Amino acid sequence: MLKFYYAPKTCALAVHIALEQIGAPYEAIALDFANQAQRSADYLAINPKGRVPALVTESGILTETPALLLYLAQRYPEAGLAPLDDIFALAELQAFNSYLCSTVHVAHAHRVRGARWVDDPSAIEAMKKKVPQTMGDCMALIENGMLKGPWVMGEQYTVADMYLFTIAGWLEGDGVDLSKLPRVIDHRTRMAADPVVKRINAIYQ
Repeated sequence: MLKFYYAPKTCALAVHIALEQIGAPYEAIALDFANQAQRSADYLAINPKGRVPALVTESGILTETPALLLYLAQRYPEAGLAPLDDIFALAELQAFNSYLCSTVHVAHAHRVRGARWVDDPSAIEAMKKKVPQTMGDCMALIENGMLKGPWVMGEQYTVADMYLFTIAGWLEGDGVDLSKLPRVIDHRTRMAADPVVKRINAIYQ
């Protein structure tokens, strides 16, 4: 059985939704970030990065959201959560998820994890002030080109939708002007209404 490590208010939500949507047998293990459980010796033995999500499989341990989402889509192809028979479309999906991971999530982290980059309090505050712009710019690119609609990949619902939904949940806190993102917000609203998404999302609040 898969073992899935997560924490509330994190991007692990995307993979958690995928696990439930697929119906895969798994054990969910919550980490208490308030008590630095992600820095415990036991967890660092699983994921030396000290972050979530992490997925323990029969073949080994996987980390990083794009990797976990692709793994699940490929391991359970019957769920139809990725265009596995189209190598170009699959690469496009990976490009979208990689953008969320390497650019959009990092822009968000400048508001809540500024100490990762600098120690100067004034520099941290300056980074926080920039987030509404940087996150707004990132999401405008998704709104006006990358989101094919009605789902990320067009007509097929995929793991990329779960990842976009997760990050779109941070927009209000990041001070982004939602009126400029009608398609992203419509996507988020439809996702939130899904019974599986609603059930798992409640765990992360």
